[in-house]
Amino acid sequence: MDKPYLTLKEDGSIEIIIKKSQFICNIARTESEEQARAFIDEIKTKHRKATHNCFAYTLGLNDEIQRESDNGEPSGTAGVPMLDVLKKNQVHNVTAVVTRYFGGIKLGTGGLIRAYGGAVAQALKELGIVKRVVQTEISLTLAYPLHGKLQNFLEGEEIALLNTNYTDQVEVVIAVEQDQVDNITNKIIDLLNGKIAINVGENRYHEIDFDPHQPSA
Repeated sequence: MDKPYLTLKEDGSIEIIIKKSQFICNIARTESEEQARAFIDEIKTKHRKATHNCFAYTLGLNDEIQRESDNGEPSGTAGVPMLDVLKKNQVHNVTAVVTRYFGGIKLGTGGLIRAYGGAVAQALKELGIVKRVVQTEISLTLAYPLHGKLQNFLEGEEIALLNTNYTDQVEVVIAVEQDQVDNITNKIIDLLNGKIAINVGENRYHEIDFDPHQPSA
């Protein structure tokens, strides 16, 4: 069974200002070291005049590859806290680059750690985290008068609805946990007295919004 994991919901960037220094966090999903390096190079090129472009990334569902760089900041004040935030939030296959434009006021070791880690935490908060879970897609075809009954059941069971097609009948496509396929389909058959056609499809990764708490800095 494929392992569920957390990752970034959408690529993007955020900006924070601390004591006149501008910190820009660009963050993206990356599936390989090649993608991570390409993303880092892209941001470095875009912000070539910045004081620093620090980065951190994790690759693999068990973080088999972890890299970070302070890019000229004092050792351990940028890349490490950035990586720590990714790991604390348990997001995988994510690369973060924090660009700093120095504002003339030194932040000190603690200030830098809070700034770089905080920029990544803020990016995760604003752009979101999703849980990627392998689920089985199931197509359900039924008559119109039974549709409302099915809808109520799906909502009550909190089953993901992927698509609904209206033709001479209603076709509903849902996604359920792999180990719940038999249980859910049997419940639907009983609910509708067998007046439904069920086609069990492929297993695919689906994304579920995940926000049990504020992203950790």
